[in-house]
Parts: sequence; structure tokens; C-alpha cells
Amino acid sequence: MRFFTRKRRQPPAVIIVSLIDILIVLLIFMMVTTTIRQHPAVRLALPETRSGHDGATEDQIVVTVTAQPPYFYLGQQQVSLDQLTAELITRAAKDPNTALTIRADTAAPWGKVVNIMDAARAAKIKNVSARIKPSS
Repeated sequence: MRFFTRKRRQPPAVIIVSLIDILIVLLIFMMVTTTIRQHPAVRLALPETRSGHDGATEDQIVVTVTAQPPYFYLGQQQVSLDQLTAELITRAAKDPNTALTIRADTAAPWGKVVNIMDAARAAKIKNVSARIKPSS
């Protein structure tokens, strides 16, 4: 004797496979249309000049000086003055023709720029330049 009847389960009305396909297409669309850029770690107002050009190349060491603490960045990494001096000495020992470019904010303390120049002198780096923004 059976008192209850067993109902068959209905298949879902929404087809999951087609939803996954749509999700993958949307994901690919978002990946293609989104631009991937590296944003600078700090915003700088570089000094402007009417005569002269920015002669920086990619193989130089770039040190950034900001207006507020922390003052020194080597590439995009924050460093102290002692760490910066040690890193400059290490790189200058590997390559005696190492060049250093200083990117300093217009409101950065002049003493911090002089500290970098002293560190470059201690590392025996002869080619030290400043990155500027040509005026329009």
C-alpha cells in the first residue's frame, strides 16, 4: 500500500550553461576594454624651464623627493636616506657608469635634494641630473 506518490523533479527552467557562457563573454569584454596602467606612487609638481630638456633615460637610477614625509622614493619604493645611500653605493660598485636622476617636487625642501647629492658623491656617482617639465 502506497499512501503518497513520488513526484518527479522538474529540471530547472534556467539553463545554467548559457549563463556561464554569457558571464565568460562579459568577463572577456571587461578585460579587453579596461586599460591597465601603473599610476605613480606620489604626485609631483616638477619644476618648469623654458630652455633645456628632460634627458632622462630608462637605465638611470631615479630618486623621487616629495614635499612631505616620507621624502625619498627609489623607483616606487619608499626608502630612508641611509637605505638610499647604501643602495647607491651597491649599484655604483656594480656599474661605475651609473647615472642618477633626481625628481624633486617644486615644494620639496632643498636640504633633502642636497642629501641625495651627498649620497651620490659618497657612492662616487659622477652623472647626476634633475628631471624637469618643459614649459608649454
